[in-house]
Amino acid sequence: MSATVATPRPTVLIVGAGLGGVMLGALLERANIPYAIFERASAVKPLGSAMSLAGQVMYLFRQLGIDERFIALSKYSRFGNFRHEDGSPIPPADFIAMEEFLIPPKKIHFSKRILTISEEDDKVKIQAADNTVYEGDILVGADGAYSAVRQQLYNRLKKAGTLPKSDHEDLPFSCTCLVGQTDPLDLEEYPELKNPKEPFVTTFATGKPFTWTIFSTKQNTLCFMVLEHLSSKTSKAAQEQRFRNTDNSEWGPHAAQAMCDETRDYSISFGGGKKTLGDIYDKTPKERIVKVMLEEKVFKTWSSGRTVLLGDACHKVNPAAGVGAITAMHDAIALANLIYALPANTSEEITKTFKEYHAERYPPAMEAYNNSLLMSKLLKGGIAGAIAWFLKNNMPNWLWRLAVKGLVMNRLQAGFLKPVEDKGTVPPNISPSTEKARALYNKRMGVAAAV
Repeated sequence: MSATVATPRPTVLIVGAGLGGVMLGALLERANIPYAIFERASAVKPLGSAMSLAGQVMYLFRQLGIDERFIALSKYSRFGNFRHEDGSPIPPADFIAMEEFLIPPKKIHFSKRILTISEEDDKVKIQAADNTVYEGDILVGADGAYSAVRQQLYNRLKKAGTLPKSDHEDLPFSCTCLVGQTDPLDLEEYPELKNPKEPFVTTFATGKPFTWTIFSTKQNTLCFMVLEHLSSKTSKAAQEQRFRNTDNSEWGPHAAQAMCDETRDYSISFGGGKKTLGDIYDKTPKERIVKVMLEEKVFKTWSSGRTVLLGDACHKVNPAAGVGAITAMHDAIALANLIYALPANTSEEITKTFKEYHAERYPPAMEAYNNSLLMSKLLKGGIAGAIAWFLKNNMPNWLWRLAVKGLVMNRLQAGFLKPVEDKGTVPPNISPSTEKARALYNKRMGVAAAV
């Protein structure tokens, strides 16, 4: 149970109902801090592939009381399984060393495309495309890699001449990805689904710029992620310019179908080794197959005034290392801790809070970016990939364990919820935001007990 937050409590407007935005909302709900979430989409859509979660967030899930539910829906994985296209194995990576958040439906507003943002009279206002206006003390942009909140924030800073040069540049990517999830499959046809462990296998194509990973789920479905490694970096703006004068779209249904057609004969290890990607494409509803860009960038500017960014809106990493979701949720924890401990709703205090948030979260975001960059090189193959694989396979065990140790040390908890025992063999990093919120929580609980 959380301690009640004394007034004044800031009202938080969250744009984006992805993992980061929803996690922030769940935490603010527990902290009894007013908030509302605004999502451009009209409803939750079952898009994407599998998601990797580990000890870095499970202690928070235990605080929220949702850990057992997530574990029941998931498959345990100790190894990352890799193979060549002919089926021969590549030495595995051993990681043993290492949307439902109970938010009231009335607090998530769908079909809300935000058009304008303004700050006046110590408040921030947003206007949606349907002309509705909302006012709060803090605006959080959790609306993804092409964040509308970030765009408006940066436009304002550009006019003031205070936006760093690197933040002017487009989001680069050197990889595109086809993702989807099948309907439930026949266990006799796909017997690997019966295995409660080791749920994913990555295959490297021979002589082709493709890598594909298949994930099995407890729901007897297969999720897939098919990567196409481009010969050079590009950007969404460059691709849109390329296709502007044609009826084709690089990111619409036509492009997804074209990539399915190009890769459907590639073999997979599921189905007794007799199946191809085409077999699972055929078991997947068309609307559930999407082609996306895998952008990679960490922005320097995360906030200004009463506006702050979270998750992909300020750091977009390649999914190769499986840390994107965890990093976004860690942002949400840190920001919720600091909002809980906010002494006043003044612009001065909010600016100070956002600086503390950036100071805590920027280094881990850069670490996630660099780890993901390394993993993407492993998946790409070629000379760089061969060197990376050689180093990995010939790395002493103590050095590999040291590397994995670094991946699991960030295990944030909400300082305003009852702490749970951390049973990890590796001590967690100290989170300044958790410590700050925990001190205030203990003080308030002490006062409440004395009354």
